[in-house]
This record gives sequence, C-alpha cells and structure tokens, in this order.
Amino acid sequence: MSRFDELQKHLLYALLLFVLMAILPLFVTQRYLLGEVITFMLWVSVALQWNVLMGHAGVFSLGQMLFFVSGSYTVAMLGSYLGVSPWLSIPLGAAVAAVAALVIGVACLRLAPAYVALLTFAIGFMILTLIISESECYITTGGNCLTFWGGTNGFSQFPDFGFRQWLRGSWLLGNYFTVLGAFIVSLVSSIVVIHGRLGLAFRAMSDSATYAASRGINRTKFQITAFVITAFFTGMTGGVHAAHFRFAGPSLLELSTMMFILAMVIVGGLKSTWGPVLGGVFMMILLEVAKSFGEVRNTLIGLVLVGFVLLLPKGVAGAGSSILAALGRSKKMQNTAGEEHDRQAQNA
Repeated sequence: MSRFDELQKHLLYALLLFVLMAILPLFVTQRYLLGEVITFMLWVSVALQWNVLMGHAGVFSLGQMLFFVSGSYTVAMLGSYLGVSPWLSIPLGAAVAAVAALVIGVACLRLAPAYVALLTFAIGFMILTLIISESECYITTGGNCLTFWGGTNGFSQFPDFGFRQWLRGSWLLGNYFTVLGAFIVSLVSSIVVIHGRLGLAFRAMSDSATYAASRGINRTKFQITAFVITAFFTGMTGGVHAAHFRFAGPSLLELSTMMFILAMVIVGGLKSTWGPVLGGVFMMILLEVAKSFGEVRNTLIGLVLVGFVLLLPKGVAGAGSSILAALGRSKKMQNTAGEEHDRQAQNA
C-alpha cells in the first residue's frame, strides 16, 4: 500500500469516528457521561500530539503540558483582563504555544534525548513555581487580590463559548460539538504528519540516521518542526479546555496530570496512529474505576503504566496489530495447505 493510500485509509477512519462521536449525544443524554466524553476528547487530543512528537519524531519531551497551559492561560488572561471571547483568543493561544515551542526547541533539541527530557521538565516546573509563588497583587476583584498569573487559584471568571446564553439548557451540547471539532482537527493533523512527508522523514531517521543525513534530512530541523506543530495543536486544545471548564490554573502543570496523559500514549502504543485513542479509552475507564480508591488512584495509574512498559511495550495498538498479523499468517498457511491438498488430489 502506498503512502498516499495509507493516508487516505486513516483519514477515512477519522471521518467514521467523527460520525460516531457526532451521533453519540443521541444515545448518551446524561450530562455526567457527556462531560466525561468531553474530558476524554480533550486529553486524547493532547496525547495524539505527544505521540507524534515522542513516538514518531523521537523527541523525548516532558514539557508538552507547558504548551497546553500556554493556550489555556492565554484564553483565561485575555478573557479575565480584556473580556476577549475564546473564539478569538484560542487561535492566539495556539500561536503563543507554537512560539514558545520554537524558542525551547532551538535551545534544547540539539542536545541528547535525556537532556531534552530533563530540560523540558525543568522548564515546566520552573513556570509552575513562578505561578504559585507570585505574591504581588495585580488587581482586586470583590475584595480579593488577584496576581498577574492567577496564583495558586488560577483564573475562573472569564467568558466561555457563549452557549449558556445561546442554547440555554442545552449549552453542554454546544460545548460538546466544539470540543469534538478540536479533537478531530488534532486527530487529522496527527494523521497527516505521521503518514505524510514529515512522517516519512521521521521513519528514515529512525531506520538509519546516517543514511537519512546523507540524503539531506536535517534531524534537528525536522524535530523542531514537529515540536512547533504539535505545540500549536496542543495549545489550541488548552484554549478549548479553558473555555469549556472556565478554568486555567497551575494544577494543569502538576505531575499527576502529565503522567495521566503520558499513560494514554504508553498504554495505547508509541509509534502507532490510533494508540492514544485506544489508550485514552482504557485510561478513562481506569480513572472512573479508581475514583473509589481516593488518593490511591495515582498509584494505580503508575502501576498500570509500569505494567504496560514491562509486559506490553507496544501498547494496546501494538498487541492488536500482532494478533491480527498472527491470524493473517495462520489463515495464509491454511489456504496454502488447502491448495496443496487440492493439487495432490488432482494428481492422484
């Protein structure tokens, strides 16, 4: 199958998924379940971009949530201070995340993978520390002091998508389809990158970095490109998250949030196309089950992550592909044996 046919096949799958998700509210009417599906789409959108960056481009970055927060805080701060609608600030938040990724990428991506992981994690932790340690009052609202970056409480009083005014009691459906649109954009962008020219360059570098370099493929240049593209769509998702929940705060940079989304990528399968979606389904179900365990749920998520790394390193997608391949080989052997039996019968 050619690269173009492969791209078309996955885009068709994306279209089918979009149709299924679009008709889902006809069958799932409970607000809680719809809210959980919205959360699923938001986190999987981030996981899809992280998979492109780490699984395909080979950039071991632990700072992806920093770009998510860049988009989220852009929407929250413009809404809180200037009353800007999310419809205008979300694209700006995505651009801010992309610029931040360009600066960080130029500074970090020439280093060894271990140093890239450490530096991106350190930058995210530094930003978190700056936000929660800020004490100088910027404005006073309702007798409460608000720091410029929102402090430990973050931002919560800013405009949303407006569906509460437009759709009244059905506002959640408006948010649902908006988040669905962002999810499909993130999914399609990841498919185009993985199965397009960028993905071909990534596979060439993964197979033989020396041969790829001899063919004029600049590893750093392509990795920075992937860094910026994935940051843009991650920042877009962060803005959509802020507008839906009407919240942006330092908790989004906490280790538990990062590990949960990273678990989606690992459980689903690195270097796959649909792994983050499968991993997202698995982890959301696990999170729902683990809610009854209280604080132990983070430990449970960690144990699942370790278990998949040790027992199923290719994740759910990789295990599924292996099973299908084995079934295909078995069927082929059966057909071959049947053809041989028929030839022997004819000769007899």
